[in-house]
Amino acid sequence: MSQQESLPPPTRTTEPATVTVFASASSWIESDAVAQCHQVAALDGMTHVAGMPDLHPGKGAPIGAAMTSTVLYPLLVGSDIGCGIAVFPVDLKRVVPERLAGRFPDLDRPLDPERDADDPAWSVVDGGIPGGYVEGLGTVGRGNHFVELARIRDVLEPDHATRLGLPAGDVVLIVHSGSRGLGERILRAHTERHGAGPAPDPAAYLALHDEAVRWGSVNRRLLAARVLHALGAEPTEPIVDQSHNLVEIRDGMYLHRKGAAPGDGRDVLIAGTRGTCSYLVAAHAGPDANFSVAHGAGRKMSRADALVRGRAKHTVEELRRTPVGSIVVCGDRQLLFEEAPTAYKRIEQVIGDLVDHGLATPVATTVPLVTYKTLDRSRGDAGPQARRGRQDQRRTRGRP
Repeated sequence: MSQQESLPPPTRTTEPATVTVFASASSWIESDAVAQCHQVAALDGMTHVAGMPDLHPGKGAPIGAAMTSTVLYPLLVGSDIGCGIAVFPVDLKRVVPERLAGRFPDLDRPLDPERDADDPAWSVVDGGIPGGYVEGLGTVGRGNHFVELARIRDVLEPDHATRLGLPAGDVVLIVHSGSRGLGERILRAHTERHGAGPAPDPAAYLALHDEAVRWGSVNRRLLAARVLHALGAEPTEPIVDQSHNLVEIRDGMYLHRKGAAPGDGRDVLIAGTRGTCSYLVAAHAGPDANFSVAHGAGRKMSRADALVRGRAKHTVEELRRTPVGSIVVCGDRQLLFEEAPTAYKRIEQVIGDLVDHGLATPVATTVPLVTYKTLDRSRGDAGPQARRGRQDQRRTRGRP
């Protein structure tokens, strides 16, 4: 961890902020993650730190935490400002995962406003690109980001699911991505001058931050439109779109969320793994939880550990065809092992903890059909946009 990524030493003269972790004794919570929560609690101005049941250690600050302070700390939000999960209804007549996996477009290839001006995905962009930032548009990114075609499996709250238009058996597209290089650029500009310290001009930081949050939401719509067009379906409006990396002003305080979704009366998709269900929940978290809920299963292993243990336990083909029968499109073998289902906590335990603490009510579960991580060129998993991208690369090969 670099010096810039380390939290500043505590400067407060009063008692540290309170820390509450909303997890049961049987939940997998690393002591390092709890220690990071207490380090954050000791920061100047901090009043309360709420750890979610998907809590795990991050670079300098815990992931799966909501932190309230009178001081704004950009590092507590991190570089992927506006990262979130959106859910889009899908109208497909016939769903055959093996066929659809090969029709996903190349979501590593950005949409260029000039080169791809005729791409129908642009129709979902209303009002321009936030900040005019066009780098990485229409790309999903790496790490735990994904685009997933899934089916509604269990409807647990029929009335609520009906209001959302989600009967059992329906197909949805789940998009997990953020602000790509824009958020990283915003954080780097801060840390290069102020390290891990607070924002000297909170209003200036928030103006940039808010653009990145809007950019992430626009990009999730673009990603969905690219995929749905490639699959022969029409783009739709999301029924859920919540960011879990952001800061908001609430009751005169700065509420930082890092891997924690807004839980104040909103619908949230809490992601499982590539080989398990995800949960759509109605969130109703109060002030003790900083009005937040978990955002996913949460890592159980570091990426390095997952790589070593995964290679000893799984084959590549086992990770490309999951226990629930879904297909994972991922041409990066290392990423396959790093993101293996066994690297994550049990999503059922995370949801159970939220329910037991009165933070959320499960509405429905989704089961994966096809999960896109990064293009697998060796298997031919490439739609027309991917093939066009390869043609562009061949044309430009050898140019300076």
